Amino acid sequence: MLSEQEIQSRIEALSGWERAEVGGKPGIAKTFQRTNFMDGLGFVGRMAELAEKANHHPDVLLTYPRVTVSLTTHDAGGLTEKDFGLAQQIDEVV
Repeated sequence: MLSEQEIQSRIEALSGWERAEVGGKPGIAKTFQRTNFMDGLGFVGRMAELAEKANHHPDVLLTYPRVTVSLTTHDAGGLTEKDFGLAQQIDEVV
């Protein structure tokens, strides 16, 4: 797990990600505005490919016109490099 200082530094380096509780554990989350339902669904599909490659799976909530993505490393009990690496990759897909 990352230290408090490392977490804060990494959150500040990302755009729009905030601390969130994910399954009772410390995490990060971001809500993405999409143009329509199919755009949101396509975004989720592209993000799922990244998550599979990273073997790190976010919680996803699709509520038109938004997609909310939440990340935590469940087996570590909180935030790790995996979360911030995938968050950055997701931002690049947008």
